[in-house]
Amino acid sequence: MFAARTLARTAARQGTQAVQRRSNQTVPRLGTQAEMEAEAIAHLRARVRRQKEIMDATEHSAEEELAEMWKWVKISAVVATPVCILSIIKDVLFVPHAHRQEGPLPDYMSIQVKEFPWECETCALFDLECWKKCRAEQAAEGA
Repeated sequence: MFAARTLARTAARQGTQAVQRRSNQTVPRLGTQAEMEAEAIAHLRARVRRQKEIMDATEHSAEEELAEMWKWVKISAVVATPVCILSIIKDVLFVPHAHRQEGPLPDYMSIQVKEFPWECETCALFDLECWKKCRAEQAAEGA
């Protein structure tokens, strides 16, 4: 089985050496060290040659590239500015804003694993009503 596979690969390799085909194969096919090096060099030369063809076909001056860049910057600004303004207007006028409900919080929102590291251990940092009650209680206890 291995001998047949090796024979088939050798025959295929010899049959395709006359025609250079492009492939996405990046590693040379198995063979002797010299064959692998020659194939790798041929791949590199073909890639460099193709890149030069592309560069020659699409060569632009720096001024043309700069003008093209600024054209797309202006198009982007013309498109993005109205979209941003309209989305802000939509959010301000039509989207309801969620605010914290007045009154005590439900029990599941008041669960505290450990005390806070400030003078009123049970009050959240920006819960002003809780701070007022706590300070009033401390003043009443201290008096």
